[in-house]
Amino acid sequence: MEKRRVVITGLGIISPVGSGTQKFWKALLAGQSGIGPITRFDASQFDCRIAGEVKDFNPLDHFSTKEARNLAPFVQYAAVTSDEAIKHAKLDLKNIDLHRFGILIGSGIGSIETLEHEYQKYLEKGPSKISPHFIPKIIINEAAGQVSIRTGARGPSTCITTACSTATNAIGDAFRFIQYGDADIMIAGGTESATTVLGIGGFCALKALTKNNDHPEKASRPFDLNRDGFIMAEGAGVAVLESLEHAKMRHAPILAEMVGYGRTSDAYHITAPESTGAGAAKAMELAIHDAGFAPKDISYINAHGTSTKLNDMVETLAIKTVFKDLAKKIPVSSTKSMTGHLLGAAGGVEFAACVCAIQENIVPPTMNYETFDPDCDLDYVPNAARKIQVTAAMSNSLGFGGHNASIIVKKFHE
Repeated sequence: MEKRRVVITGLGIISPVGSGTQKFWKALLAGQSGIGPITRFDASQFDCRIAGEVKDFNPLDHFSTKEARNLAPFVQYAAVTSDEAIKHAKLDLKNIDLHRFGILIGSGIGSIETLEHEYQKYLEKGPSKISPHFIPKIIINEAAGQVSIRTGARGPSTCITTACSTATNAIGDAFRFIQYGDADIMIAGGTESATTVLGIGGFCALKALTKNNDHPEKASRPFDLNRDGFIMAEGAGVAVLESLEHAKMRHAPILAEMVGYGRTSDAYHITAPESTGAGAAKAMELAIHDAGFAPKDISYINAHGTSTKLNDMVETLAIKTVFKDLAKKIPVSSTKSMTGHLLGAAGGVEFAACVCAIQENIVPPTMNYETFDPDCDLDYVPNAARKIQVTAAMSNSLGFGGHNASIIVKKFHE
């Protein structure tokens, strides 16, 4: 069976640096930070007191009061970004086969906020006060389910959770669904809202978060010698993927073509990446092979780049394993230096950054890169966006549990 070509026709973004794809992209190119003091709760007792909160989202702009009360924030984010992506793709839901239209949206954690709230109600008032909406609000598949309900999509509707690789795996798996004929159109990506007491507290307990609380906008510094941990963030990133035939049939705007997907497991540790980066390297190699490319064909890499000591070193090693002598010539940047780490949604917003880079031939910077680390010696596009010819871009994601995923998009040509 010959695999079908898959194109990207729409994007939707909610992020700490701005909601809406254009606002998000302009902020990245300008090097703007979305990191600031935590406002959702009193974080004064926590080692990390900063996060990438979404600042320009009001649920009542998109939902009724009842809907806003009964839908968890991560589900709301998925619904609103899907609305944007559908509009961006000029997709008329009345004129497509809804049985060939699917949803694949994941989350790393789901609604930890709801767990906290309902457990507190139980402690204070007993089990009779637990909300009947409790379970629907916390289960991760409700993001895809709600988007399916709102759009009428009756094709594959599913979710995935692979920690910080979630959105990349979701986009990659949706790509496969279309390639092999299970759907003509998919909305795919990730969503997250876990900047809560237990979310922040849990990652603090793992010693994974930065303690650079006095300078929030400078705290996320991927690949810099003085990095000391990542910054929790929230939001969502989704894309409309479509078979080329279907997109052409409806005269859709084609932003880029998706061509490669690779995923592996380290089979090593519950949180740490394997120290040689072999698993991450294999995922990149599989994506390159899947695209029918050679390493020299990649113009830009959007790195996982979390700003943790081990992750940044291991990803650098993996890139050098795959690209060898070319590794130091390929621009590599981490947009987490501005957005923070959106966990299960990270791969979605970073995929969007790759698509925008291809469209405009400019790559976003790694901000706060000030001090060279001998273990991180690639071209990280420090502190300023760079105009280059971007013919193909790779996005990497590495998740707790050893999940590695890489996807490749390229300029669209007939």
